Amino acid sequence: MLIDQLTNAGALPSLELTMRFAAQRQRLIAHNVANLDTPNFEQRGVSPREFQRTLDRAVRDRRERTGGMHGELDWAETAELGKDRSGELVITGRTPSGGVLYHDRNNRDLERLMQALAETTAAFRVASDLYRSQRGMILGAIAERVM
Repeated sequence: MLIDQLTNAGALPSLELTMRFAAQRQRLIAHNVANLDTPNFEQRGVSPREFQRTLDRAVRDRRERTGGMHGELDWAETAELGKDRSGELVITGRTPSGGVLYHDRNNRDLERLMQALAETTAAFRVASDLYRSQRGMILGAIAERVM
C-alpha cells in the first residue's frame, strides 16, 4: 500500500523507534528515582549505545534488503532490548554497576540518574521534532495531490 510505503520510508521508522526507546528509558529511570530509598532495591538500566548499535544494524540491514531507504525496520533483540508479542520495543534492562553502596544495601547515584533523565529527555525531543517535521512534509505532499 502507498500509506505503508510512506510511513516506512526514510528516517520515520528509526525516529519512531528512538522515541519508543527514550520513552521507555524515561519510565525506567523514573522508577529507579522513585525507589531510591527502598532497601535492597536493584536499579535497572539500559545502554543508549547498545540501542544505537541495534538501530544502526537495523538500518544497514534495511538498506541491504531493499536497496534504499524504505521498508520495515527489522531489528534484532539484545540482552537489554526485547520485543513484545506485537513486535514493539521492550526494555529488559540490566543492573548497572557503579554508584554508592549505602547502609540499606541500596546501590544508587542520584546525579547519574538525573543526568540520564536529562539526556533521555533531550533525545526524545530531538527525535519527536524530526519525526513531526518528516510527517508534516508527507502530509503536505498528500494534501497537494488531493487538490
